[in-house]
Amino acid sequence: MKKTLISIICLVCAILPMSAQDFTFALLTDTHISKHNPAPAEDLNKVVTEINNNPKIEFVIVSGDLSEEGDFTSLSQAKAILAKLNKPYYAVLGNHETKWTESGMTDFGKIFGSERVKFEHKGFLFLGFNTGPLLRMADGHVVPQDISWLEKELSEAPINQPTFLITHYPLLKGDVDNWYDVTNAVRKYNIKSFLGGHYHSNRFFQYDGIPGIISRSTLRDKDNNPGYTLIDVVNDSLYVSEKKINQAPIQWKSLSLTEKYYTKESGNDIYPDFSVNNEYPLVKKIWMNKSGVGIYSSPALYKKNIYVGDDMGYLSAYRIKDGKKLWQFKAEHRILGTPEADNNVVVFGAADKHIYGLNANNGKLLWKIKANAPVLGAVTIHNNIAFIGASDGVFRAIDILSGNIVWQYNQVKGYVETKPLVTDNKVIFGAWDNTLYALNEQTGEVEWLWTGDIKGMHFSPAAVWPVAAHGKVFITDPKRAMTAISLQSGETIWRTNQSMVRETIGLSEDNQRIYSKTMNDSVVCYSAETDIPEHLWSTDVGFGYEHAPSMPIEKEGVLYGSTKNGLMFALNSTTGQIIWKHKVGNSLINTLVPLDKNRVLFTATGGEIGLLEYKNK
Repeated sequence: MKKTLISIICLVCAILPMSAQDFTFALLTDTHISKHNPAPAEDLNKVVTEINNNPKIEFVIVSGDLSEEGDFTSLSQAKAILAKLNKPYYAVLGNHETKWTESGMTDFGKIFGSERVKFEHKGFLFLGFNTGPLLRMADGHVVPQDISWLEKELSEAPINQPTFLITHYPLLKGDVDNWYDVTNAVRKYNIKSFLGGHYHSNRFFQYDGIPGIISRSTLRDKDNNPGYTLIDVVNDSLYVSEKKINQAPIQWKSLSLTEKYYTKESGNDIYPDFSVNNEYPLVKKIWMNKSGVGIYSSPALYKKNIYVGDDMGYLSAYRIKDGKKLWQFKAEHRILGTPEADNNVVVFGAADKHIYGLNANNGKLLWKIKANAPVLGAVTIHNNIAFIGASDGVFRAIDILSGNIVWQYNQVKGYVETKPLVTDNKVIFGAWDNTLYALNEQTGEVEWLWTGDIKGMHFSPAAVWPVAAHGKVFITDPKRAMTAISLQSGETIWRTNQSMVRETIGLSEDNQRIYSKTMNDSVVCYSAETDIPEHLWSTDVGFGYEHAPSMPIEKEGVLYGSTKNGLMFALNSTTGQIIWKHKVGNSLINTLVPLDKNRVLFTATGGEIGLLEYKNK
């Protein structure tokens, strides 16, 4: 009898933990709340009401793209609707919060509490993180510091704790450039599945063998039905169902929670191919530092040093000859715009709503100007005046020696990320409001405004760094067009879709040619002199699909360029002939800074900073 009682107790103890883990949660994604369209909010409200009426649902996960434009108003509206839930919810960012972000992504953390998610529920660990891209058009990217955080949380969790990972993007090649860094970091742990969205449809993937569940959007479908995903954890299984409003759930996937779908060793997916480096063996790294932090700005060159801002808010100085870090200064939030230095002062803006002037030798703060919103723009210094735009509708001209504001123009309708062009007594820059601005360099008064009949914020000429020659300003924009604009009047001289270009433009040193990357493989060259679009040459560089706003830069007859997937290249600027190509990683390489025809400095969103040399002798 005693033995029987003990057996019963043991059986109950074995069963209880299994039944205690049973639970149901809802996965919402791609709500796309917009201040311009009430329909997404109506859809989300219906979803929230239905979830509240279902006591079986214990919590809600929202896997990104809560807003359409990443703006404070839309994110706040999404928050207000989700706050009506009568159960906990947890949200991560999507690319619409990171690519189009007037706040430099700071609003999301303020409104939702954090850019990361961590919670436990009935023995399961849930970890969520950003998959980018941040501000620049590129593939998704998980920054090094988020991977470090992920590894830390997993290593400190109880051994073999079942875990769900929440992202917006699928962890696939073509979606996230460093998917393999993430899967390799987590595969030694007990990952049950990734949960995400982005595709607006129900899909199941395997990321290096690790299961990945992708949910439909909450937006109404072709049958006018909003919906979401229900996930049931029952005993040793996971059941995934689509739930349309006022309809019965339809199961479309199930997974075993006991079967191992992947090994602890590296996965079998095709990893990035670095064989191009074998084709051009004369290209060598003089030095390369791995900062461990995402970098979204180009290096600023001044005398024998470069200055680099990063995603953790550090502005660091490095010695060019060997990459030695000389000093660093900590702002209160991330630095996204490229700094510039002159007259021993380095100037940059930060998402902490400040513009800084530092001593270029030692990093000591010289002055600081407070804006009314994050400062995401790159800096241009001309005649000791720094020109920089922010997200508060103000474009500022600042005396770099005193830190005094010389003038400010407060009628910008969108946020600024570009590097201003200063030429012909004008300061020219685009903003995310469909407008290219030309202001008087001395007074800040409007010389002209160009809109080019472009409709829709997402098509603004805002990421491109304009160039000018022969009385014309040249830009490319997300409408996949190249445009020449009169420097004097702001009138369109010519506009062409002949080459599928996007947000990249460069000018030859002799002012005779302009360059751009196309969205598939090629670099194109046009005449800067003519009043019609005269195509001079095209070169198939073989970089594949491309939409990163990294500018082509010419130095001593060599045209340098870079891509969203870690490739740098050098072409003969007159003929377009390929001189060399080199790949240092698989993430976005920012606009390069050449030292001469053989050496070029680079930074990457993967945190790399380095100097390449082409040893052609």
